[in-house]
Amino acid sequence: MINKKQQKRQRHIRARKKLTGTQLAPRLSVFRSSKYIYAQIIDDTVMKTIVSSSDVKSKNKAKSEEGTIKIQSAFAVGQDLATKALAKKVKKVVFDSGGNKYHGRVKALADGARKGGLIF
Repeated sequence: MINKKQQKRQRHIRARKKLTGTQLAPRLSVFRSSKYIYAQIIDDTVMKTIVSSSDVKSKNKAKSEEGTIKIQSAFAVGQDLATKALAKKVKKVVFDSGGNKYHGRVKALADGARKGGLIF
């Protein structure tokens, strides 16, 4: 029996066979832990990270009376990543969810990046 961690790894490998980031359209890679969310834009031709963002820094955290709201924080990370990418003249990207299903925090990050000006 395959556990959830192995299933996620299989989904990520299957997606990475088809997705590559180029200079014209680098790859927007998402990593989601139980506490934080990280995103980076990678040019796979030269194996370099162009920009990155996460909600570990306090400026990307959304606050409410009960504490941090993870979906709003993910949306803020997407917007922050988009502004950094546009400053580096990156407008078009290829989205890589990192083996995660496209809903919740991953979808919020993608929506924030789209609202920030990225095209994918």
